Amino acid sequence: MTSIAALQAVVTATPFDGEPTNAELDAIEAEMPAILADIVLLDAQIMTIDRTPNELDQQRIRRARRRVLAARRDLANRAATLTVPGGAA
Repeated sequence: MTSIAALQAVVTATPFDGEPTNAELDAIEAEMPAILADIVLLDAQIMTIDRTPNELDQQRIRRARRRVLAARRDLANRAATLTVPGGAA
C-alpha cells in the first residue's frame, strides 16, 4: 500500500510565524475606514434587534449606511487611481 501523506520537509519548508506581513498590514490600514464604518452600522443594527426601532434608531442606521457607502466608495476610488507599473494605457 502506498502512503499518501505529505512529506515533512515539503510541508514545513517555510515556517509560518503567524504574524501578518507588512503588505497585509498596509492593506488593513487602507481598509480601516470601511471596517470601522461597518462596525458602526452593525452596532446600530444590533441595538434594534430586540425592539422596534424608533425614529432616532432609524436615523442612526441610515447615517451608518451612508458612512459605509462613502467609505467603500473612497476605497474603490483610491484603488482605481493607483497606477500599475507596466499596465495598459
